Amino acid sequence: MCVIWGLPYLFIRVAVEHLNPGTVVFLRTSVAALLLLPLAAGRRMLRPVLPHWRPLVAFALVEVAIPWLLLTDAERKLSSSLAGLLVAAVPLIGVGLALLSRHGERLDGAQLAGLMVGLAGVVCLVGLDFGQLNLLAIAEMVVVSIGYAAGPVILARWLSQLPGLGVIAGAMSVSAVLLLPFIILRPPQHVTGRAVGSIAVLAVVCTALAFTLFFKLVAEIGPTRCTIITYVNPAVAVLLGVWLLHEQLTLGMLVGFPLILVGSVLAARAARQPADQEPATVAAA
Repeated sequence: MCVIWGLPYLFIRVAVEHLNPGTVVFLRTSVAALLLLPLAAGRRMLRPVLPHWRPLVAFALVEVAIPWLLLTDAERKLSSSLAGLLVAAVPLIGVGLALLSRHGERLDGAQLAGLMVGLAGVVCLVGLDFGQLNLLAIAEMVVVSIGYAAGPVILARWLSQLPGLGVIAGAMSVSAVLLLPFIILRPPQHVTGRAVGSIAVLAVVCTALAFTLFFKLVAEIGPTRCTIITYVNPAVAVLLGVWLLHEQLTLGMLVGFPLILVGSVLAARAARQPADQEPATVAAA
């Protein structure tokens, strides 16, 4: 899972060289929906989800449609490595949202230290390379991270008792419908083999297969241990970007990512609940 969810940044970067972001995300979600819907229906996991369409639509918007669209657009102006590292801040935002939802509960020492260290890492990641960065793309990545952190809150509060595969199949279907205008208004004129291959990997491996494996992983080891994916997949994104796309490994990345990693581990560990109560707050790129 660490490898699979470290892949999307690379293939998104390749896809947006040939297709507009709306088309990329529509094709990714629609193909994934076509694969997941029959599987969920065959296992009778789709029908229980239908009455809960309102939180399902909210989850699809916050966790899939909006973040994936903004992430894909941002990767036209940012390296795949930097995009992956910025998403590493999701656990920090998740802890912050959890604290806010507890009506003003105070931070303990470990949480405060983790949040401060993680924030310092984000500042280093962006600040040390500031002159080389696109500010609009950075703003888009901030919204992406907030969406990835807020999605599990919706999932835990309104959808946690429903079959996971049915929720994801529904979310992909809703997202594809919401993104349909992008491909209608701006249909692709010329689709290269590289674009087709990238979309196939994003839809089949990084979405349909990834979520199927993820639910099996949660069932096997619990949601708490699954959060390690969030700490490892940005490093995979960096390695792939530097190795295959020849992206630059900058000072901001070298200094910022370790700080974000340490801060996220400290903040999340201090706030952990029993494994059967804690939602898995993993950013699925």
